Amino acid sequence: MASHKSAKKRIRSSERKSEVNKRVESRIKTLYKKTLNTTDAAEAEKLYKEAVSILDRSSVKNKIHRNNASRKKAALTRHLNKLQKETSK
Repeated sequence: MASHKSAKKRIRSSERKSEVNKRVESRIKTLYKKTLNTTDAAEAEKLYKEAVSILDRSSVKNKIHRNNASRKKAALTRHLNKLQKETSK
């Protein structure tokens, strides 16, 4: 157990940050999976916009690495383009 006042504060703040990070990562995973599993182009586009927004915010705030966000956005974009191509036929 920490004995210094500053060490106790660091423990509290790291626990808060950990909770926030868990929520953000969980939200990213959920939206990512939902978007990739949807077959409706309109629904996919709505989820895509929300997912990209969260990925961009997370990478700017260093919750996830920018390359990780970029890779996920590219996969979502490919999926969305594929759905739009199928519905336009």
